[in-house]
Amino acid sequence: MLVCIGDLVEDVVVWTDGGSRTGTDNPARIRRVRGGAASNVAAFAASRGTPVRFVGRVGDDPAGEALVQELSKAGVDARVQRRGRTGTIVILVDASGERTMYPDRAASAELADVPDSWISGAAAIHLSAYSLTGPPGQVLRQAAAIARAEGAVLAVDGSSVALIDSVGPATFRDLVGALRPGYVFANGAEAELGSLRDLAGRGTTVVVKNGLDPTEVHFGDGRSAAVPVPPVDRVLDTTGAGDAFAAGFLSAVLQQAEPLEAVAAGHALASRVLTEPGATLHAPGAVRD
Repeated sequence: MLVCIGDLVEDVVVWTDGGSRTGTDNPARIRRVRGGAASNVAAFAASRGTPVRFVGRVGDDPAGEALVQELSKAGVDARVQRRGRTGTIVILVDASGERTMYPDRAASAELADVPDSWISGAAAIHLSAYSLTGPPGQVLRQAAAIARAEGAVLAVDGSSVALIDSVGPATFRDLVGALRPGYVFANGAEAELGSLRDLAGRGTTVVVKNGLDPTEVHFGDGRSAAVPVPPVDRVLDTTGAGDAFAAGFLSAVLQQAEPLEAVAAGHALASRVLTEPGATLHAPGAVRD
């Protein structure tokens, strides 16, 4: 089983039809979808047949109830606390598929006092760095301790340049390193700002995604490798692609794949998400609205 700990929120995805003008209307297409990095990883991994549990917090409101039901329908064992107001992320997507995010994590940022039983028994645990600070930080440290005690694979995602900048690169790197993860995922900008490649070593492998350029794998023994990224015909939206990569990678690791094979599995799942609106994944050949 893979346990994913972090956010479950509503994504409001906005595609603008042209340039943005202040002080007036801007034509757009808008869609609401389930979001949150950890819940995305959970749903994507479940789509590959991996047994998955999600641990997080939503508001005690209809939005939170709907999100939990959707995650459960995706095949995820959702263990959630319900209190306060469900979080929302507004995502503006430009013509190239790149996105700008405006997060209001709300209840997700207050995850605390999680029973050990929600975490224990996992073969792998995936942690979103969005939860490194504040009350959820203790939950991540609890999960890391359980992973070490039970011999589970532990993975941490760097999550956001803005997060690293707000915490401070050196402090962020120390927080991640203290968890002693087996894998650290980051994109090129996150890895550069936080010097996250330096975490490779002592049992930690750092995987750095570089968009269409090859993905770097920095092994704990000092070796490095680069894995080419297969071309994608049409990129609609990059939202959730990194989460899909993590899901594909960890699902493959749980099937005893070597790291470079796991990177290829991550690429394959991420390439499908790039052609979808938001962090969604239709069945091949499905009709999209």
